[in-house]
Amino acid sequence: MHCPKCEHEQENGPECAACGLIFAKYREAQERRKKEELKVDNVAKTEKAASGLSVFQVVLLVIAVAAGSYYFAGFRQHAVQSQKAAEPGPIAAEEAVPVQQKVKPVAAPAPHTTSQTAMPGQNAIERARNSTVSIETPWGTGSGFFVNKNYIVTNRHVVRFDEKKLADFKQKVETTRRLIELEQQKIEEMKQTLQRMDQGPARSQLAIIIASREEELNKFLPRYQQEIDKLNQLDRKVQPEDIKIVLADGSEHVANYLLVSEASDLALMSLFSGEFTYIERPPENREMHQGDKVYTIGSPVGLRFTVTAGVFSGYRQQKADGQVYLQTDAAINPGNSGGPLIDEQGFVRGVNTMVLRDTEGIGFAIPIEKVFEEFRTTLF
Repeated sequence: MHCPKCEHEQENGPECAACGLIFAKYREAQERRKKEELKVDNVAKTEKAASGLSVFQVVLLVIAVAAGSYYFAGFRQHAVQSQKAAEPGPIAAEEAVPVQQKVKPVAAPAPHTTSQTAMPGQNAIERARNSTVSIETPWGTGSGFFVNKNYIVTNRHVVRFDEKKLADFKQKVETTRRLIELEQQKIEEMKQTLQRMDQGPARSQLAIIIASREEELNKFLPRYQQEIDKLNQLDRKVQPEDIKIVLADGSEHVANYLLVSEASDLALMSLFSGEFTYIERPPENREMHQGDKVYTIGSPVGLRFTVTAGVFSGYRQQKADGQVYLQTDAAINPGNSGGPLIDEQGFVRGVNTMVLRDTEGIGFAIPIEKVFEEFRTTLF
């Protein structure tokens, strides 16, 4: 006979002659151990399945919250669109898309002037720059410029959040809310199960799983609340006091008045805290010709009062609504929306409004004449 403890070989007997191990008691202990291991293994398999469900639900929760945050951040952009035709070339409606601001504004170097008043030695472009403003809203930034001593024109999409994107964002927030509720219900069910269990390894394992899931859920709740706060802010109609206007001298103001066009991508704001220099319209007989040099002024990616140069490429008409736009290859980047398109003499020719999707050097501006047509009762 072979002793399982000390390996001693002997004839059959009730106990080991070398170490004194009682064989019957040893076999009983082994049977009890096998039963305990089988019980723990079954519980572990059950909790592993529950844990697998937990991982799946948490992953869904992460995706929903991340999608909402990304989408909102995806709303923090600003656009750019245009009017008329020298050899009118139609633009497909689906090709003309707004360009929106994706990053928060960064501090830009202070301009050389300390007021809106033109300083000696300034050229026409610098004078136009000093009449341009940076616009900040709860969801992003854009540009604008003075069209008279107290009124600023910009794009509608700069000061009004897109309704379709708002609806999509609401749906994502609602999906996240439902996932959170389901996770809370599951945790509550597990807690009730825990109360009914006897003390032992299975109960301890379930307690650990519950604590882990509660910890993961609590990490998401503050982020979810942030999305709720953003949604509430976007869901209400924007007020003039929600819009911050930054002048070329760095001073910050809030709009006194806001008027939005329903027909064009245009909006008008007032600022009555002073009388400001504005960009003049060209004389009636000074037409634009293809190849004329033009400049854009705005705050692309947060770099305030940036000037880019190009040429006037022609007039283009949009198929969908028949509106005519000025086409240019001057760089129009996120944050340029609402800024001026000016000629070499510093006269304003249009309001930068969009670029053509998946292209470079094809941007559009709404002719300045459209601004005075839309807001004639206010500006005249």
